[in-house]
Amino acid sequence: MLAAAFGGLLFDGFELGLMPLASLSVSKSLLGANYTATLGGDWFARFTAALMLGAAVGGIFLGSLGDRIGRARAMGVSILFYSIFAGLGAWVHTQEQMLVLRFLVGLGVGGVWPNAVALVAESWPDKARPTVAGLMGAAINTGILVLSQVAQIWSVTVEEWRWLFHFAATPAILGVAVIFFLPESRTWLASRGAPGANKPTAPLRLLFRPPLLRITLVGIMLGSIPLIGAWAASKWMIPWADKIGGATQTDYKALTQGWWAFGAILGSLAGAQVASLLGRRFSYFLISVGSLVLTIAMFQLTAPLRSSFLPIVFAQGLVATLFFGWLPLYLPELFPTHVRATGSGISYNVGRFATAGGVLAAGAVFGALDGSYPAVGTAAALIYGFGIIAIWWAPDTAQQDLKK
Repeated sequence: MLAAAFGGLLFDGFELGLMPLASLSVSKSLLGANYTATLGGDWFARFTAALMLGAAVGGIFLGSLGDRIGRARAMGVSILFYSIFAGLGAWVHTQEQMLVLRFLVGLGVGGVWPNAVALVAESWPDKARPTVAGLMGAAINTGILVLSQVAQIWSVTVEEWRWLFHFAATPAILGVAVIFFLPESRTWLASRGAPGANKPTAPLRLLFRPPLLRITLVGIMLGSIPLIGAWAASKWMIPWADKIGGATQTDYKALTQGWWAFGAILGSLAGAQVASLLGRRFSYFLISVGSLVLTIAMFQLTAPLRSSFLPIVFAQGLVATLFFGWLPLYLPELFPTHVRATGSGISYNVGRFATAGGVLAAGAVFGALDGSYPAVGTAAALIYGFGIIAIWWAPDTAQQDLKK
């Protein structure tokens, strides 16, 4: 179960990192003579927003599917979604076609996370959950690191980018294997046999009325802040690196993404451990402070090709992704078994609606600021400041038993 969930999230990360790496090459190829630097940044924002919207919808509805048909089968369906529609990107001829496909890829990207996290959280003993939660968080960033290394070997250029989308279709093999061979969560199976379990349920309705309404809103708030920060702020470093460094070093964008992803893997692994050692709320507070400071530093105190750029990118990746080890530990603790996948999916993925809006707003700011990557990255980084305040509304869940 852990290996399958890790693999599903690893390829999830591959899909998340694909367009930040390939966006400018895709836009230059498909737009041809109409391409401009500002238009390239605008399309990067649109592709990102489409993926986030798809992930938000997929996280809600495929997360809900996990509470109805089982975590394993719903995770397999989600993997097939992002693999098949990513692969179809190799045959697009217009930006609009790619935009639609990025939304459809997002459905699967959003659906994998809540089902993988619920499956693993319910299958491992409580004392091991900080470790496996860290692995879940690290899996996505491992996928981004794998992508960056592949792109350093085979460059993603204006002439050669379609191969990357062919490669992105290969996880479909894992999706089929998960559907037909992966065992189901025993905790979920037991809940189906509990009194009243055979009655029709509506997990979304349960989550948005007392006594779970307040918990759901807290989860959404805490899940939204890291996502908006990651996509509306820090991801602008990749096209920035491509614009400045790509002229002299074609793989500089992949190198930048690799440094960030390496730090992100360490941060994701450590996030749950930090939460266990320092407490859920205090650790989230500290991570918010560190993410705010380092993201501003990345855009204001350095620049691509400077000697300080890649080390600060690494540090920002490490600190800002502590959230993504923290969330797989904390979010399942908020919700009872019969709505755990749905609740975790709502908390993690509703933030992607806000993220899509944030990315589009950042794209508008980008154009208004004459294509200034440092300005747009710094403005969007301020979202981390909300995390410093928001965490104090969250309950302490350290003693929660997920087997009940």
